[in-house]
Amino acid sequence: MVENRKPMRLKNFDYSQPGYYFITVCTKNKRNVLGEIREEKMRLNQYGEIVKECWLDLPEHYVNCKLDEFVVMPNHFHSIIEITVPNGFQPFREGLLHGLSEMIRGFKTFSSKKINQLGNTSKFQWQQSFYDRVIRNEEELSKVREYIANNPVKWELDSYFIK
Repeated sequence: MVENRKPMRLKNFDYSQPGYYFITVCTKNKRNVLGEIREEKMRLNQYGEIVKECWLDLPEHYVNCKLDEFVVMPNHFHSIIEITVPNGFQPFREGLLHGLSEMIRGFKTFSSKKINQLGNTSKFQWQQSFYDRVIRNEEELSKVREYIANNPVKWELDSYFIK
């Protein structure tokens, strides 16, 4: 069965332009496979540690990627990513600058591949797409940072919470 998915991105918006973006990536079927919340803190398991490691490695693959606040949750991942234009970048090298979708595709690919190399019986997968929101000002940036930082504390109230 083919899913009818509505477009997730803003129409006519350039997701490679400099700015802050709030993203959420869910595990396939929102399965709790990245760790667990105990005493209001996220305790990463082996999969969760790989997700964290792959996220922190992203700027090594994308020169215009800066990482901000993030949290790995049992069945999803929240982050703020900043797309920048590196100082001294020459116009002829702009092909090396990537947009948000490419960065998230890379993150999902790198992390899935590493997790699946562990050889566990069930194949790890992320959901097909991801949620994003363009952060438009400092006040919104501050609120999103706070939301991410408090996500483990409010886990049972989270829309992604599945026991």
